[in-house]
Formats: sequence, structure tokens, C-alpha cells
Amino acid sequence: MMIKMNKKGFTLVEIMIVVAIIGLLAAIAIPNFVKARETAQKNACIANLKQIQGAAQVWAIDTGAASTASATSALLVPDYLKAWPKCGTAIYVATTVSGTPACPNSTAGHTI
Repeated sequence: MMIKMNKKGFTLVEIMIVVAIIGLLAAIAIPNFVKARETAQKNACIANLKQIQGAAQVWAIDTGAASTASATSALLVPDYLKAWPKCGTAIYVATTVSGTPACPNSTAGHTI
């Protein structure tokens, strides 16, 4: 007489192999996601710096301001910038027309 074994489900070894594979894939993928996020934040900050610099230069041309004039957010926001940008939670500092704006996050080191 033959006994039929009804095998349902997975063995512990099979489940452990699947968990190990998922863990290996996560260990590879998570650092890449973190690096991609940091790169995107850096690129956004650099784009903000370029927007501020361009708005200050256009403002100076429109108003005839000197290259040493300070382009503040109050002068640029409604007409030359839709809103004053931020780098994370830090707010950019106004710069002179001929100057290069800097990232307010001193640890980030974003430059044009």
C-alpha cells in the first residue's frame, strides 16, 4: 500500500533562502537610493542658485542698478521669482548683482 504525502506550503529552508535573497537585494539597492536622493537635492540647490543669480541680473538690467547693489528677496520675489527658494529648510541669503549666491547649508557645499 502506498501512502500519499500531500505537500502544501514551503519548507523552512526555502523560506530562509527567499529572505536571504531579499536581504541581499535590499543591501545593494538602499545605498543607491540614498545616493540618488542626495544627488537630486544637490542638483535642485544648484538650480535654485542659478535662478537667484539670473533673477538678480535681470532685476539690475531692468532697474539700472549697479553691480554692487544688493538683490534682496523683497525686490525679486513677485516680479522675477515666483517664490524665494530654500535648500532643505535653510533660506538663501541675498547677494549682490555681480556676486555668486551661496548655499545656506554650510555642510552641503553646493556651488554654481
